[in-house]
Amino acid sequence: MATEYMTRMGDGRRVFMTREDILADIEAGVAEGADSAEVPALSEEEIEHLLEIVCAKERIVTVEPGNEIVMSQDGGAISIDSEHTSGVPSGRILATLMYERGFCMDSIDFGHTDYSFKPVKPLISVECQQMRWVQEAVTVPVLYGAMPNMGLYYTPDGPYENPGDLMKAFKIQEARESIEKSADHLTRDIIWIVQKMMKSGGADGINFDTTGAAGDGDFFAALRAVEFLRKEFPEMYIEMGMAGESMLGIHGELEYKGKAVAGLWPHKQVELAAEAGANVFGPAVNTNTTRSFAWNLARAVTIVKEASKVSPIPVHVNMGNGVGGVPMFELPTLDALSRANKAMVELAHVDGI
Repeated sequence: MATEYMTRMGDGRRVFMTREDILADIEAGVAEGADSAEVPALSEEEIEHLLEIVCAKERIVTVEPGNEIVMSQDGGAISIDSEHTSGVPSGRILATLMYERGFCMDSIDFGHTDYSFKPVKPLISVECQQMRWVQEAVTVPVLYGAMPNMGLYYTPDGPYENPGDLMKAFKIQEARESIEKSADHLTRDIIWIVQKMMKSGGADGINFDTTGAAGDGDFFAALRAVEFLRKEFPEMYIEMGMAGESMLGIHGELEYKGKAVAGLWPHKQVELAAEAGANVFGPAVNTNTTRSFAWNLARAVTIVKEASKVSPIPVHVNMGNGVGGVPMFELPTLDALSRANKAMVELAHVDGI
């Protein structure tokens, strides 16, 4: 009887698969990733290496000494001081100290509970003061984190008509105009908030998290904000993490520096992020919950490897629940997470996680 290995599905369920079945899923994941993103497939040696990682007998795996990489993160203190995760009643500053001194993070993301730029506007003075307090207590770099989240600028939450509603009414031009106005507004808000944060002597930099969640207009607005801020604050550290693998073309005709924004995959997204002035890029590859962990990881590694290869700036791949080959579960299991991290380091050659 063939030996079966404990592994996972994309939704985190534990399953048992033979080595042959795992290999077949890896090969299928590689092929799908290479075809979708139009990037080179993994070599036979790389596929065999990935197979060994997935089939490792140990519950938790890691890299060899000397091959460690840096760790950055988004969500920061919210991930600890939150009822939907660990639910430790700690407060943001104490949670940040836990990340530094307990979890040994190399940099820390500090943001508001709503974690989007728009809700921070009326609270900016409080956020600046909170950042000053954190900086007095923490040694590692602390970035102020928030999502562009352009969806908050559409009705009923914002002043501009929802382009989805307009498109359903076949008002395509009106939908595009709404996206353009929202993108302008979002860019202004990001710049204003970051200016206040930086001039208060607080943040070491800014983390744009889940960029592009509202499609190409969201990414477009963030790129313009990064470009402006890079000129005003040349020494500021800017990290740009993405929301998904392929940029949704909600508008469809937006261009940044003459390049269409819609439809870009990570190896093309990073080129625009670097051109705008970002220091670090965080690609995100979505997990398919109906496919195996092996399939998802192989696909993610294939796509991220090309982004790492062409990127002129460090790549810190997103490895949370539902991205980077990691199963879609609120608290990802260490067996899957550690294997995904090891594969990204040894096969995709990322600079950080």
